[in-house]
Amino acid sequence: MSKQDTMNEWGEMKPDQAILPVMTPVPYGAKGSTFGACGIRIDGNPAFVNAVMSRLQDLMEGENANTRLSLSRQSVKSDKDRDFGNSTSESEVCYIRLHQRGRVKKSLV
Repeated sequence: MSKQDTMNEWGEMKPDQAILPVMTPVPYGAKGSTFGACGIRIDGNPAFVNAVMSRLQDLMEGENANTRLSLSRQSVKSDKDRDFGNSTSESEVCYIRLHQRGRVKKSLV
């Protein structure tokens, strides 16, 4: 889809749609890559990451007896093999993905 098509579609979307009801969880015990599964990556300075996360607070309901949130937030560090020349000195990355819980956890809750 072209950028213009995407911008047009974005502009026509109903605002403030709930995310969790349409977020398909990764099946319990799934192996391999989760590329293409429902998930969110946020990267940038801490204030930006916080601002985006503040708009996603309804996702916190995904942490329950049936599903869990895979949540990772860490600093971005350049190393000898990779140079992140456009990142700020305090850059962070946050990943959010929904997973189904296994039978053991469900029975404990």
